Amino acid sequence: MSTPERVVIVGGGLAGAKTAEGLRSLGYDGQLTIVAAENHLPYERPPLSKGYLAGTAAFADAVVHPAAWYAEHEVDLLLATRATDVDAVGHRVRLQSAPALEYDKLVLATGSIPRSLRVPGADAQGVQMLRTIEDSEAIRDVFGAQHRLVIIGGGWIGLEVAAAARDAGTEVTVIEALDLPLLNVLGPQAAAVFVELHRAHGVDLRLGARLAEITTDAGAATGVRLDGGETIGADAVVVGVGVAPDVALAESAGLELGNGVLVDATLRTSDPDIYAVGDIANHDHPVLGRRVRAEHWANALNQPAAAAASLLGDGTPYTALPYFYSDQYDLGMEYVGFAPNGTYDRVLVRGDLAGREFVAFWLDAADRILASMNVNV
Repeated sequence: MSTPERVVIVGGGLAGAKTAEGLRSLGYDGQLTIVAAENHLPYERPPLSKGYLAGTAAFADAVVHPAAWYAEHEVDLLLATRATDVDAVGHRVRLQSAPALEYDKLVLATGSIPRSLRVPGADAQGVQMLRTIEDSEAIRDVFGAQHRLVIIGGGWIGLEVAAAARDAGTEVTVIEALDLPLLNVLGPQAAAVFVELHRAHGVDLRLGARLAEITTDAGAATGVRLDGGETIGADAVVVGVGVAPDVALAESAGLELGNGVLVDATLRTSDPDIYAVGDIANHDHPVLGRRVRAEHWANALNQPAAAAASLLGDGTPYTALPYFYSDQYDLGMEYVGFAPNGTYDRVLVRGDLAGREFVAFWLDAADRILASMNVNV
């Protein structure tokens, strides 16, 4: 396999920046370009719902590399530049406001897009989603005593925003359609821990609730109305109902799709000259023996090294297990493995579940560990 002369990376987040880093660290000295839609240096997104949102961390702490790094490593970083489609036959990436880029190898690190609501009022002023630094700042602007915030969705983003808002004295209501928050991720036993956590911190947690509309006045959100007719007032509404992989470029390239972009163990797509990393990669995991697409910080951090090696001819499989973490109030947790609700036989807990200091293990019928989580341990 010959070394590619031109590598293009589309995506200005952690995965894109780490792919460039991985290539240069392996000695790749060809032309290397990152196409970034945002007008910011590539940055990590977890702080947007954690430290940066809470005002305890600066944006600079989330930046992957300083501007000088890209110059020193001869990485052409195109900020505020959007890729519109990929001509896989001609090996060309077309850009919205710049000449097309030719490539020998292409890495897609386009991440994910927040899912929107399909209810009246969803497009009103004051309805926020959380994906960019500007989104985080807009949400933080409505924090504080005498402010009311309604959060739609009790997933990780919704609960982390709730924690940051409550710590700032904001009145918070969380609307969750399922019987428990995080139910599909953790199952009922561990999910119940987060119910007690948030209620202990004053969150009005509405479970099994259905949203009828976002109420408005003169085009601005004033709260929400539930299916039963109850209205809950708010100064702003945050929508956190999950994300979808941003596969528009992959689709234009004719790649095989299915809950993201299908990649093999080495993160190569159905096109041998295109790789995918991060949120969009539906990975044929060689350890788990199944496909996994995880919207986790750890994938964006670690998959690029394997993709870079494979792209240069090493054929390196990505073997790390899924990993994620969360910080909410005084609770810190880390989870490793893969055991969505309904895929395990039982949960074994060591420690104090009620006191929120424990380690949990998700086991299959043969008592093999599928996943584990530590909370405040």
